Amino acid sequence: MSATFNHTIIASKNRHESAAFFHDLLEAEEAPAWGFFANLKLDGGVLLQFAEPPVDIQPQHYAFLLDDELFDRAYAKVRERGIEHWADPQMKRAGETNTEHGGRGVYFRDPAGHFVELITRPYL
Repeated sequence: MSATFNHTIIASKNRHESAAFFHDLLEAEEAPAWGFFANLKLDGGVLLQFAEPPVDIQPQHYAFLLDDELFDRAYAKVRERGIEHWADPQMKRAGETNTEHGGRGVYFRDPAGHFVELITRPYL
């Protein structure tokens, strides 16, 4: 069997708020919560687990590949909620999307301060 990505734990200030944010934005399937985790399931069975660590949260980068229709819906939610967003990871092109790599992309922060990237075409 080759290696596949199975799950990651995303540090959150409020695991339920973060899970709800990604559930709505990505239209992700809810998964049963257990222990310290609020869980979402993406295509392919990839699990996003949200937890509140007992330490300061260091911002991470999470990129999600979306089809064009989901990107349109997610980006509309970003704009409707007044979430500051950029076309570039350097945060210089505010309020825009990009057309890099033959698709569209946008960068913003989630409720815990992590950098989120939505793209419509993979880089490779």
